[in-house]
Amino acid sequence: MEAIEVKDLRKTYGHTNAVDGVTFTVHAGETFGITGRNGAGKTTTAECVIGLRRADGGSVRVLGEDPARRRRALAQRIGAQLQESALPERMKVAEALRAFASFYHRPADWREVMERWGLTSLARKAYGDLSGGQKQRLMLALALVGDPEVVVLDELTTGLDPVARRETWRLVRELKTSGTTVVLVSHYFDETEALCDRLAVLAGGRIRAMGTPAEIIAQTGTSCLEEAYFALEGADR
Repeated sequence: MEAIEVKDLRKTYGHTNAVDGVTFTVHAGETFGITGRNGAGKTTTAECVIGLRRADGGSVRVLGEDPARRRRALAQRIGAQLQESALPERMKVAEALRAFASFYHRPADWREVMERWGLTSLARKAYGDLSGGQKQRLMLALALVGDPEVVVLDELTTGLDPVARRETWRLVRELKTSGTTVVLVSHYFDETEALCDRLAVLAGGRIRAMGTPAEIIAQTGTSCLEEAYFALEGADR
């Protein structure tokens, strides 16, 4: 079963083709990566998938629905942690989880979510007083408090120190064991190589390669995904 189907997706800003004919599917229950350098079209693609932006061409289906037309209904089934996510500085951790849970018809128990993601000891702590890793852990918990079938994570570990980054990786792996479909958007090639079942490599708004990390590495005759990316980018020039 396909959780997400994107066909010939196009999005233009002025004279710039931010996304230029992108096509991919995401299987239910898999972790699918969208990777590439900054400006490759990753975030625009993700925003079209969750209905924040309307495509200029092509089609998007998430759980069988058009997110641009059915955004309100799909919001009950999709979770998202976006690149520029933030909360009011004085909002408490427990307060945020309780408030976000109230947005959903059938949310997870926000107290259980708080405990699962190691936030119980921070329940009374204000968002502005959290460390970078704690903030990201809270944002991930907020994306999941609605008990979504699909969750989109955009640049989840940007700005985190190595320890917090590896802890966040562990949390993403836990999502897979719960059967949640994950779309991981990241410019960190080691991250998508470590976490994703399959991925699409974007450059200039187009997909340059798609498959498992091992398949893309083998296709380019390189030793890691980062080297594979630069091999693909060089071959395209």
